[in-house]
Amino acid sequence: MNSPHVVVVMGVAGTGKTTIGPLLAARLGVPYAEGDDFHPQANIAKMSAGTPLDDTDRWPWLDAIGAWADGRAGLGGVVSCSALKRSYRDRLRAAAPGVVFVHLTGDRALVEDRMSHRQGHFMPTALLDSQFATLQPLQSDEAGVAVDVAGGPEEITERAVKALNDLPGTDSPQ
Repeated sequence: MNSPHVVVVMGVAGTGKTTIGPLLAARLGVPYAEGDDFHPQANIAKMSAGTPLDDTDRWPWLDAIGAWADGRAGLGGVVSCSALKRSYRDRLRAAAPGVVFVHLTGDRALVEDRMSHRQGHFMPTALLDSQFATLQPLQSDEAGVAVDVAGGPEEITERAVKALNDLPGTDSPQ
């Protein structure tokens, strides 16, 4: 990418946002922020109890991520954020107009298997169906790329870097 963009690594729970995000940030030479760290405690408690968040719960979270992304404008950064709906991505773009999305995609069975093996995370596999039901994939007018999560973390990261470099208006310095 020809200038340091802020990249939002998005996708349903279990696609590897927290794994790929830091690897992508390291590969691009920019800071990483964990999107879950922007959630208020009430959101974490709600999800831990198996209750999906509603939009009212998400707006302050998205605003906090958007503020971080805006603060990184021109400097670059990577932040993880599910960003499942177009309206959520629109809100992030309103706060930080230059953000670019990397949508981690994967087969539901693979994602569920990965979720079932992770430890210490507040998002239960019971909420995976609601995540897939809510998901609105990137549209052609949104700056971003879709990257399949089959394979190992390094392979996925390299696919993401290549896809970002192949975006129109970018070149390949990374």
